Amino acid sequence: MELHLVKIHKPEEINFILGQSHFIKTVEDIHEILVAAVPGIKVGLAFCESSGPALLRVTGTDDAMIALAKQNGMALSAGHSFILFLGNAYPINVLNAVKMAPEVCRIFCATANPVEVIIAASEQGRGILGVIDGMTTTGIETEEDVAKRKGFLRMIGYKLA
Repeated sequence: MELHLVKIHKPEEINFILGQSHFIKTVEDIHEILVAAVPGIKVGLAFCESSGPALLRVTGTDDAMIALAKQNGMALSAGHSFILFLGNAYPINVLNAVKMAPEVCRIFCATANPVEVIIAASEQGRGILGVIDGMTTTGIETEEDVAKRKGFLRMIGYKLA
């Protein structure tokens, strides 16, 4: 077995969800979930098929997001993984709905941070062991940091005054 780090390539502001599913139906089901959850959503989804022709199955509503999904899906090439890029929506808007798709087994991350995916490769294929999401923790928040966090959440409308 060999271990590899696969860096997710994307613009800094773009959010994505990386997960694992068990069935080819994932492509259509997640697509339908997303367009129903956020009207006008920009999305690109790639699913690494794990049997049969073992193709990268792709769908989406936006050419740029689809291109990101294709590029990163092929770089991962890990059985039954999916990667979903979001425009004009955030993971918090769709994450529970995606997790509720019957064929979704797990979510590795949902972020806009720089991410490296830890891949194990054997003669049989490739699988995701985990992710490195963002940077190392630098300390414990102060009272000033708490006030900034609370202010930020209210400024962007996720919490009331």
